[in-house]
Amino acid sequence: MSNRGLIIAERSRDIGDFLVGRLIPFRKKRMIGPFIFIDHMGPVNLGPERYLDVDQHPHIGLATLTYMLEGEIMHEDSLGTKQRITPGSVNWMIAGKGVSHTERTPADLRDGRSLVAHGYQIWVALPKDLENTDPKFYHFGADELPQWQDGSTSFKLIAGNGYGKTSPVPVHSPLFMLEIKTIEDYILDTSNELSGEIGICIVKGSILACDNEIKSGNILVSKVSDVCKIEVKANSHLLLFGGEPFNEERHIYWNFVSHSKRTVDEARESWKNRTFPMMKTDKTYVPLPG
Repeated sequence: MSNRGLIIAERSRDIGDFLVGRLIPFRKKRMIGPFIFIDHMGPVNLGPERYLDVDQHPHIGLATLTYMLEGEIMHEDSLGTKQRITPGSVNWMIAGKGVSHTERTPADLRDGRSLVAHGYQIWVALPKDLENTDPKFYHFGADELPQWQDGSTSFKLIAGNGYGKTSPVPVHSPLFMLEIKTIEDYILDTSNELSGEIGICIVKGSILACDNEIKSGNILVSKVSDVCKIEVKANSHLLLFGGEPFNEERHIYWNFVSHSKRTVDEARESWKNRTFPMMKTDKTYVPLPG
């Protein structure tokens, strides 16, 4: 693949400086900087009889970033963490050598009301020498994250470094994740503001890039140095993410990520045999796929 970039949609297409498509990984682009997986949750209506219940499942070799736009989730894990996440805040779980967790609609919201869940679950691969680190969990409220305005356009730095600011989220390699919301048309210029590969996720609205209009539900991918001028249309909502790519390929199987296929295989067997670190407060178990 050349450095001219991609757009990522269900069938990715090339528009010149970008690839466009839907979320990652996809066939032409496995990672964007250290970001290896992005899952768009919803928006989905919950209740009165159906709520979010993601049973106990494992991770290795990555950090998970949960960012909600609407709705709330209760996170619990094998470290003993119990943390409610609300819109605009960040749950950052470093899986390292192994952690299990569940994600559920909080018990006090299961009262028959109708709810909306809408957010993103993101995996960030760890550097090779930190893949086997001890697992940790961090939570940051929305008011702890750097936020600023450029005219009527608002910015929030969710993780990493960008625009001369640093998020408190303890990342392990050069990366960034930003949220941008526009009220009026806005020319986005990331030159000298972000470092590494860049992905632009259109949550709402649309952008004009290289004479193409790209609408919500797509991701554009490019090198920062290659980015042509991007016009973000009024009342749009973007997530920007990326950073410096790793030198080594990453293997991914289900919820396991590593530069070593052997490590992935060992984690797979450990989960299958239930010798993986497990939660003491939850006895559910999601089996290996297939």
